[in-house]
Amino acid sequence: MRLKITPCHHTPTEIKLHKLSAILEVHFDDGSIFEMPSEYLRVYTQSAEAVGHGPGQETLQTGKQDVSITDIRPVGNYAIALTFSDGHNSGIYSWDLLYKLGSDFPLLWSDYLEQLNAAGISRKSTINH
Repeated sequence: MRLKITPCHHTPTEIKLHKLSAILEVHFDDGSIFEMPSEYLRVYTQSAEAVGHGPGQETLQTGKQDVSITDIRPVGNYAIALTFSDGHNSGIYSWDLLYKLGSDFPLLWSDYLEQLNAAGISRKSTINH
């Protein structure tokens, strides 16, 4: 799902991976703290696998409810690259993208669930936030 990302001009001050809960916790310099499930980050990857190479080429990511983050690598001074337990490792999460995903979690998660429902796909479990 391609997202419109606007510059937020905020940088993370701390990034914590909670392995048992599969939550990535990101603290930003404006005091914001976001807790984002691995599944959510995986389905909103902005890699070509998910968003294609142009408008209309997006692919709904499904079956990711049990995915976890297995590695976090810095990308310069502007992003991190996440490796997921399903082998996906080509998504780069800029500070602007992480901030948008964190601040818009309720809306984006609801939108994702609606897309699954419209496609006739169910999840084994739900995330309560």
